[in-house]
Amino acid sequence: MSRTCLLAVLLLFGATALAQPSVGEIVTEIALPNTAGKVQKLSDLKGKIVLIDFWASWCGPCRRANKDLAALYDKYREKGFEIYAISLDMSKADWKAAIAEDNIGWLQVIETDGQVSEKWQVKYLPTSYLLDKDGKIVAIDPSKSKIESFLKRNLTAKP
Repeated sequence: MSRTCLLAVLLLFGATALAQPSVGEIVTEIALPNTAGKVQKLSDLKGKIVLIDFWASWCGPCRRANKDLAALYDKYREKGFEIYAISLDMSKADWKAAIAEDNIGWLQVIETDGQVSEKWQVKYLPTSYLLDKDGKIVAIDPSKSKIESFLKRNLTAKP
């Protein structure tokens, strides 16, 4: 009987350790290289509302989503909104070409070893997480309207 309980606890702990981050959790640090090769930490954005966006240059839905994100970013970046876009491209050249082609102005980092996307249990692209100013997840894969609604409620114009 005790062996069965121990096995159940181990299985539960293992499943929890590999679980996708969920709403209400404070995110852990992410530190990846940007387009210039400099490591950019997610924690550098604390105090801002942040959308973590997992994407890739070869992902059609990701590229279409960039247009919606561009409109939101242009409208709210001066008020405290930032996008921390994590590319899962294997080719830095393809990644940089997509950034230029889509005229992306927000923060871009790249992950080529899969550690962050594996830890976050990213199963499809695009996948995104909306964080409040304290780094707590408030929504997973939010729509453009949900992001904008949250931004309107939680951002104020700079004095």
